[in-house]
This record gives sequence, structure tokens and C-alpha cells, in this order.
Amino acid sequence: MTKKNKDLSLEQREEILRTLKARFEKNMNRHKDLEWDKVQAKLETNTEKLWSLNEMEETGGEPDVVGHDKNTGEYIFYDCSVESPKGRRSVCYDREALESRKKHKPENNAIDMATAMGIELLTEEQYRELQKLENFDIKTSSWVKTPANIRKLGGAIFCDYRYETVFVYHNGADSYYAARGFRGSLRV
Repeated sequence: MTKKNKDLSLEQREEILRTLKARFEKNMNRHKDLEWDKVQAKLETNTEKLWSLNEMEETGGEPDVVGHDKNTGEYIFYDCSVESPKGRRSVCYDREALESRKKHKPENNAIDMATAMGIELLTEEQYRELQKLENFDIKTSSWVKTPANIRKLGGAIFCDYRYETVFVYHNGADSYYAARGFRGSLRV
């Protein structure tokens, strides 16, 4: 999955822009008062960020605009797939957790995958904001950025949405499950 070259061909750029535009127009409730033309102009001048959005798309994240930072002028994208992205499941939390496993190691970890993609894991606060837009992770769960004091003790946190409520749980950072992945954010 990791590509050293963060350039997309013209065809790939056009395809991801078409996909993002269609999703933007279909889900206006996620970004009221924003205009696609302004988002696209920003994307066209930030090809490395466009590459990251393509990575989010290729791993099943269905990235979409969820906000605009008026102070920086940046558009904020989150993974908006209904369930945790399929191409990012069955991963433990970070490299330290991966290396600590003696048996049955997963293929990767959430932190390294996000870094390779040029994105950040959602924080608990961002995850809760996402859930105000729609209901996500009703059958899956997603790792979220874990506070250093919890991680230092060997744990990591994840969230899901059940019973019309966002739940935050803990697990050993070295755990991994077929129904747990991670959601990312990107500022462009």
C-alpha cells in the first residue's frame, strides 16, 4: 500500500476529483455553506494532499469535507465510510504494539499506516463531531488517537456507535480485530 512516489497521474487526479465532487454534492449535510469550486481549487494546488485523499479512498475511507477552518483557510476531510474502512482493519495501534506481539502479528498498525498515507487518526473529539453528522461504525469500531498517558501504560482507545451513543473503550494496543480499523483526517 505504501508508495514512495506521492504523485498521481493526470488520469488519477481527475478520477479522485470526480469521486470527491460526487460525494460532496451527494452529502451536503456534512458541509453546509461550502462550495465545491473553492475546495477543488485548493486540492488542485496541493497535489500531495490529493494523493493522501486518493490513499484514503483506495483503502475504503470515502473521504469527504466536514469543515472549513476560517483562520487557516483549510478544508477538513474525514473518512466518512459507514463502517471503519475495510482496507485498514485488523491492525494493532502502533509499531511498538506490533513489535511486542510474539505470535499472530497483524500485517500493520494504524499509526504507521496513517503516517504513510499522510493523514492523522481522528481524536476522540473529532470522532464525536463526525457522529453528529451521521451514524458511523454501527457494526465496526475505529482506533482513535490515544493520549500519551494511556499509551505509556500499554493501552489504546477506540470508539464505535451503539444504542444511539458514542462509546469509547480501551484495549491493549497490541490487539487487533477484523471489525476494527481507523478513521483519518486531513487538512487541505
